[in-house]
Amino acid sequence: MPLSDEEARLLAQLEQSLAEEDPEFASTLRGSKLIAHNRRVAAICVVGFLAGIAMLLGGAVSKMTWIGAAGFIVMVASAYLFVRAWRRGISGAQEPTRPAPSSPRGPKGSGSFVERMEERWQRRQDDGY
Repeated sequence: MPLSDEEARLLAQLEQSLAEEDPEFASTLRGSKLIAHNRRVAAICVVGFLAGIAMLLGGAVSKMTWIGAAGFIVMVASAYLFVRAWRRGISGAQEPTRPAPSSPRGPKGSGSFVERMEERWQRRQDDGY
C-alpha cells in the first residue's frame, strides 16, 4: 500500500532530521539498503548465469549457433554484474580504511610492485651480488 502525500512528506522530514542529528547512524542505515540491493543483484546474476549456461548448451545441442552465442553473452554480462555487485559489497563487512594519499608512508610500503622490485634489483647491483 503506497504512502499518502502527507505520510511521504513526514517520512522525508524524519529521515532528514535523523541525518542531521546522527549522520553516522543514518549512513549505516543507508548502507544496509545498499547491501541488500547488491545481494539482490548478485542473486539475479547467478540465475542469469545459469540461464546463460542452459542457453549455451541448448544452442550447441540443437545446432542453433545464435542461441549458444546469446547464452555466452548472457553469461558474460551476468558475471560482470555479479563482480560489480561483489565489489560494492554484499557481505556487510566493513572495508578496511585506506590511508589518505597525502599521508607519509614508510620506505617498505612506498611505490608499486614494479618499483619495489626495481629498488631491490638496484640494491643487489650496488652490493655486488
